[in-house]
Amino acid sequence: MRPTQPSSGKHDLFRERLDAMINLKHPLVRLGKAIAWERFDQAFGGFYRPIGRPAKPTRLMVGLHYLKHVHDLSDEETVERWVENPYWQYFCGFEFFQHEMPIDASTMTRWRKRIGPEGLAEMLKASVDAALDTGTAKPGSLERITVDTTVQPKAIAYPTDGRLYLKAILSLVRQAKRFGIPLRQSHTRLAKAAAVRVGRYAHARQFRRMRRELKKLRTYLGRVFRDICRKIAGNTELENRFASLLGLVERLLAQKPKDKMKLYSLHAPEVVCISKGKARTPYEFGAKVGIATTNREGLVLAAMAFEGNPYDGHTLDRTVSQATEIGGVDPERIYVDKGFRGHDYQGDATVVIAGQKRGLTATMRRELKRRSAIEATIGHMKTDGRLDRNYLLGHTGDAANALLVAAAHNLRLILRLLALWRACILVVITALAAKTDTSLPVNNRQTSIA
Repeated sequence: MRPTQPSSGKHDLFRERLDAMINLKHPLVRLGKAIAWERFDQAFGGFYRPIGRPAKPTRLMVGLHYLKHVHDLSDEETVERWVENPYWQYFCGFEFFQHEMPIDASTMTRWRKRIGPEGLAEMLKASVDAALDTGTAKPGSLERITVDTTVQPKAIAYPTDGRLYLKAILSLVRQAKRFGIPLRQSHTRLAKAAAVRVGRYAHARQFRRMRRELKKLRTYLGRVFRDICRKIAGNTELENRFASLLGLVERLLAQKPKDKMKLYSLHAPEVVCISKGKARTPYEFGAKVGIATTNREGLVLAAMAFEGNPYDGHTLDRTVSQATEIGGVDPERIYVDKGFRGHDYQGDATVVIAGQKRGLTATMRRELKRRSAIEATIGHMKTDGRLDRNYLLGHTGDAANALLVAAAHNLRLILRLLALWRACILVVITALAAKTDTSLPVNNRQTSIA
């Protein structure tokens, strides 16, 4: 059923309202007034059935996700801090202070799955509109954008053959025990001991012994795999239950060290190995994300997650398309680095590649110097946001996390500007009060001080 409106008792005479408890000039309060919350009810209304239990208020769910990614928190931490913070409650549309958690933390997970990346893109668009309304970015800035790619690492351990073989054996044995399938031998004890020896031999650089233990682990995995396949053959229900896990194990057993699309994690099979040429992290395991920002202010207009490891130049067209859809303006100039040579963009905008000398005006040269500012923006999205480690599941989780991180970065820019305005106004008021006080005669000054 469609969501209800956030209400905490409009006619309650025995509790004080939130707007009487908080500072209405606080940046978060002003940000809440700058966002058009009604747009989310219209955009997300089609995701709910006409009958059933009423859903949680849309403003509450959207506000919680904004606050989560602005402050780099988990779902559980966000809900716990919401109860303690009256500004957060006012930002989410409540009128009276709440003493209990509004939702369970798992509700945020289910809500993200229901809305999907298409709905979360509306949250990014709302942050861009709020930035334009508050003056954080100028409308003309949307015509000049900078595009770059980065890696969104997944929440997985560093992949090694020994760890993958052991995890696959334990997963198969656990699944077989769950459905009552008797195994000839589980090899659990032997596999754990072999995995320990793999780590020790690798640390001692005794690679011949290490490869021998890896061969044992692979043999144990093959035995358990074939035993389960024989036991479930002909049982359609069990075959459907084991299809996903057995497919991953078969893929793991068949892959070679030099294969391109290797399996690096059983719980996140979509993870790919990406090398960006960094000395500190030669290889990162996750998904590639295309980021588009305004060339002047660094406002994020697009955060597109890609499957696999495509060439940077082949991601430009889709990234610019998302930036055009969210910003609502066709860009005139696009600034990229040398990794986008041979790009697939076919639009009318001019693509300026770093290091280009010919055909540039003075304005284009000045804007090209600001291309590298997107590196700092991506760095803030990783350190201040949640782009450095994605905990959401699957390709859908990659796309959802990238969009929410981008929206949160825009909100941080807005909050920083609102806080700066407030500080400037206080400085001006203090200076005027001091000037007025010093211009009075001594007797009047003493009277005003008294």
